[in-house]
Amino acid sequence: MKTANEKGLQAEALAARYLEHKGYQILAQRYRSRQGEIDLIAQQRETLVFVEVKYRSCLASGRPVLAVDPRKQRRLYQTALFYLRQSREIDRACRFDVLELWQEAGRWKIHHYHNAFEGEGNGI
Repeated sequence: MKTANEKGLQAEALAARYLEHKGYQILAQRYRSRQGEIDLIAQQRETLVFVEVKYRSCLASGRPVLAVDPRKQRRLYQTALFYLRQSREIDRACRFDVLELWQEAGRWKIHHYHNAFEGEGNGI
């Protein structure tokens, strides 16, 4: 039986494949800094997309996207800002997406929230 961490990594890998199938280029997986972690950083045309992947084994405890609360959004924003500064792409067009995954009748289900939330201030 897989651990929760293994299931999470499997969900992230599935999310990356899903995005690649949709034409995104994956630039980084599990990007970490002191500010936090971003599951996937991708490029869609000229836009940089910071992707949070949320997995639940079922929807009995609610939709996975609900775990991306304002506190989590702030951490993602701060981590993305650090990434943009570090890569010297601070003026690049970007957005935050959330991919929620769950299993239903033994099959994976994915829902993609484009531009799921806005960054703070006038920045991202």
